[in-house]
Amino acid sequence: MLGKADATPMIAVKDLDRARKFYVDKLGLKAKETMGGEVFEVKSGDTKFEVYRSEFAGTNKATALTFEVDDLESEVGDLKEKGIFFEKYDLEGLTPKGDSYEGEGGFKTAWFKDPDGNILSLMEAK
Repeated sequence: MLGKADATPMIAVKDLDRARKFYVDKLGLKAKETMGGEVFEVKSGDTKFEVYRSEFAGTNKATALTFEVDDLESEVGDLKEKGIFFEKYDLEGLTPKGDSYEGEGGFKTAWFKDPDGNILSLMEAK
């Protein structure tokens, strides 16, 4: 059945132009228009995801997308320089370390939001 099908993550936003500026200018990702300009495809490494307009944008209270990075602290610093604010959570099993958290086994993570409130994260696995 679906075991051989590619899957595409989808991120809902209210304003495509504002979202495009965020994902391209702030996060440094590449984007191209699809579906007559109603959707744009974003590429991060070998992963593609789509951003589309929806009245329900930002209503998910969980992480929508995670970027796997080699150096979390460096990425956090670069994003902060571009005006990205990092979220603070009180989560069992995670120890706060400035704008990031460290979990059992040494992995590191940090959360931030896009302009519509979608929760995105960075993850550095050890």
